[in-house]
Order: sequence, then C-alpha cells, then structure tokens
Amino acid sequence: MTLKPVLPQLRTVRWIFGVVVWALAAQVGAGIFDDEEARRAILDLRQRVELLRKDTEQRMADESKRQADVSKALAEEITGLRRNLLDLQNQLDANVAEAAKLRGLSEQLARDLAQEQRRHSDAAKALDERLRTLEPVKVSFEGNEFLAEPAEKRSFEAALASFRNGEFDLAQRLFADFLRRYPQSGYASASTFWLANAQFVGKDFKSAMASFQKLLLQDPGYARTPEALLALANCQLELKDAKTARKTLEDLIAAHPRSEAADAAKDRLARLK
Repeated sequence: MTLKPVLPQLRTVRWIFGVVVWALAAQVGAGIFDDEEARRAILDLRQRVELLRKDTEQRMADESKRQADVSKALAEEITGLRRNLLDLQNQLDANVAEAAKLRGLSEQLARDLAQEQRRHSDAAKALDERLRTLEPVKVSFEGNEFLAEPAEKRSFEAALASFRNGEFDLAQRLFADFLRRYPQSGYASASTFWLANAQFVGKDFKSAMASFQKLLLQDPGYARTPEALLALANCQLELKDAKTARKTLEDLIAAHPRSEAADAAKDRLARLK
C-alpha cells in the first residue's frame, strides 16, 4: 500500500509551520508582539498543526482502508477469476475426455458397421450362390430342351449312371424315386424308359411291360418310342403272349418304318412265323 496521495498535504503542513514560525520570529524581532501574544499565537498554530495532523492521519487511515478494501476486492476478484478459470479448465478437460470417448465410440461404431457390412456382403454372396444352385438350368437331353433344377438334374444323372454301370437294382430304386419326386420333370419320360429297361434286365417282365405301356400312353412322341415298342414286344414274348407281341411289332413297323427298331421288329416277326 502507498502513501503517495497524502505526501503533498504533509509538505503543505511543514511549509505553513515554517512560514508561521518565521513570521513570529520576525514579529518578535521587530517588537510587534509581547510574550503573551506570542504564546497565544504559538498555541493557535499548534492547534492548527494538530488539527491538520489529525486530519492528515484520518485521511491516511481512510486511504489505507480504501486501499485495503480495494486490495481485498481485487483479491476476491482474482480468486473468483482463478476459480472460474479452474472451472473452465475442468470443463475443458471434461469436454476433451468426452470428445475422446465419443471419437472412440465413433471409431468402434465404424468398425462394427464395416464388419456388419462385410458379414452382410458375405451372407448375400452365399445366398446368391445358394440361389444359383437352386435356380433351374436349361437342359438339352434326347433332342428336347427344358428347365431342370440342379438337384433334379443330379438325381437323374445319378440314376442313369447306375444303369450304365450295371447296377440295375439301384437304378430301379433311383429312377422310381426320381419319378415320385419330379413327376412333371422334363426327364420323366426318359426316367420311365430307363426304369422299364432296368426292370426288364432284372427279369421283372410284368413291371417292365407296365412301365413301357405307361410311357407310350403318356408321351407317344418320345424320342425313344420305337425302342420302347420293341422292348414292350420283348416283354410280351417273355410272358408268352406272342399274339400281342406280334401286334406290337406290326404297330412299330407301321408307325416308325425307317427306325432301327422297325428293322429289328421285322426280324422278330419273321422268326415268329
């Protein structure tokens, strides 16, 4: 705290006191005042100086109090500012921590999203591949074109492979199962034809004859119809029905005169006579 504001007053008091003392001394020296008057003048001057001193001290006390109040107010304001600054710093730290947390969460969500997108893409790809395996495909077989499911195509080919490998019992089961599962298949006529042949080879002539008759009834325009008629006649012959066999051979020759089966039928007829 500084006393600079009251120093001019002190200087003024000292100057006045000096002037009064000088005046009194001059008057005494000149014989103007007597002793009594001189004492009164000195006392009066002392009272004035005392009043001025007290006033100065009061002013100094007031100034000190004011300076103390200002210092206290400044200290409180600084303390408040420091507190506010600390609060702001804490808030800033909290915001930084929250931002870091949100950034980490955002990055985690981005990773999760990317992983989910990869899973979705893989699942979609797998589903697409699975659907492609289930979608019907165009098949060309024995001069006919049609659509068949992949599983349907595999089942027929497995049955036909069994027949060609000489596994006739297995072929019968596979062809019969195929016809139960795919009665409207484009392979149905061929399955019936090869089922009948497998039955014939297995000497089940009645079943073979029934299968050939079913084929001729359901699909008279089947590509292997001449062969089916010839095989049907053979079944009839095996069952000792020569009359019906002869009629079947004659029908074959009349309906398909240029076929290889018709040539074979002519030989059979010749032997029957």
